[in-house]
Amino acid sequence: MKLQKILTDVGTVGLVAVGAFLIAGRMSGQQPNGDITGVITNTSKPVIAIPDLRGTGDAQPFMDALNNTLWDEVSNAGVVKMASKSLYPLDVPQRPQDFRAPTVTAPTRRGEAPRTVKNGPWLTDWSGPPVATNYLAFGYTAVVDGRLALYGWLFNVGQSDVASAQVIGKVYFGSMDGAGARQVARDFAADILQQFGTKSLAGTKIYFVSDRSGAKEIWSMDYDGTNQKQLTRYNSTSNMPAVSPDGSLVAFTTYAGGNPQIRIHSTTTGRRVPFYNPISSVVETPEFTPDGKQILFATTVDGWVQLCIANVDGSGFRRISNVKAIEVSPKVNPKTGSDMLFISGRSGRQQMWRSTLDGADMQRLTSGEGDVSNPSWSPDGLKIAFAWTAGYEPGNFNIFVMDVASRKPVQLTQGVGRNENPWWAPDGVHLVFSSKRGSSTQIYSMLADGSNVRQLTTQGNNLQPVWSNGTK
Repeated sequence: MKLQKILTDVGTVGLVAVGAFLIAGRMSGQQPNGDITGVITNTSKPVIAIPDLRGTGDAQPFMDALNNTLWDEVSNAGVVKMASKSLYPLDVPQRPQDFRAPTVTAPTRRGEAPRTVKNGPWLTDWSGPPVATNYLAFGYTAVVDGRLALYGWLFNVGQSDVASAQVIGKVYFGSMDGAGARQVARDFAADILQQFGTKSLAGTKIYFVSDRSGAKEIWSMDYDGTNQKQLTRYNSTSNMPAVSPDGSLVAFTTYAGGNPQIRIHSTTTGRRVPFYNPISSVVETPEFTPDGKQILFATTVDGWVQLCIANVDGSGFRRISNVKAIEVSPKVNPKTGSDMLFISGRSGRQQMWRSTLDGADMQRLTSGEGDVSNPSWSPDGLKIAFAWTAGYEPGNFNIFVMDVASRKPVQLTQGVGRNENPWWAPDGVHLVFSSKRGSSTQIYSMLADGSNVRQLTTQGNNLQPVWSNGTK
């Protein structure tokens, strides 16, 4: 039962390992770059400048929250390079009317070059050195009818005039408090990121397991670690969360009733939704199908933990796998809905396999070296995140990403604790994962090239994160 023990310790969310021994390197993230229209013209990231916005009157006290949020939202998206604020010109525009084209005067003497007279902020102040940026986001806030109004613009400063430079010009409204300031900043950032071919993570949720209340319960938080809330209160061990594609349901395994059971709760009301469980010593690793109508999970059949599938209420139960080995952690391809990954000990050590949803066309994807756990598909079904006990630190789990077509994995973490449970963000650019660094296990996010690591939790031990689109 070594496989079972490892999976219980590691958790059930997002670990798959693949490939040859001692693989190193970095994955080059596929980021939309080049033209603001989303056309990919080169592999370098466009540079954007975002000077601090100012507020008029009663809006000013909320500007720190707004500016910090706007900067973080854009910079953490991983699709642009942020121009350093230390290089910004002193004369910062607040609205398009502030731009004044320079005047070129004719020479007054023979051999004298024409002179350029600066009349105010201009596009070349930002496109030229030392800033050398491609895009400028600017604006200001005011109070309108008791609401906070953000007037935001995005300019392509490589253009020759103000009219052709404007990419975004929009007003955003929020409440007159810190929450409203953060909301309008997120809305502005979402529009900016959309121009670069990516989606904002605002509105998405991360569900995870935490023991901070004294028992392992299911919790939720916003994508950036804020708004952490306890969802279950069974005062028992509840773990292995899975979220339905529409974000309305969360399924998990709990021991609150004695024997392990899968229970389903509404993410909006918190109430339990009926699910008929098989009576077994093992019922775990739930996973919704992409249409949200069925659940795959692992349970004991004929003395072995096998893969099974049932309707979302537990009816229509049927067995998928039929082998004298432990098989757990089914993960359905979100793009096709017809193939799945799972962990199996049928060839010896726990390895990752791929098959159709009915168990046909079986393929082992891993080499047999090391231990593999908890596969996690990227939203486009082209990549897999996983943990592996090989690599730079044999015997310790680290996070890898593998391109499904080439089956070439790249190690993302090394030398920073025990890293497990990776799960893809809805944008396909970020990952969330758990890591034990010191005495506690916490949840972190990072870009899918291993950069921009951010700690999201601090209280108690937190693990097994899954990233949801949020309730649709």
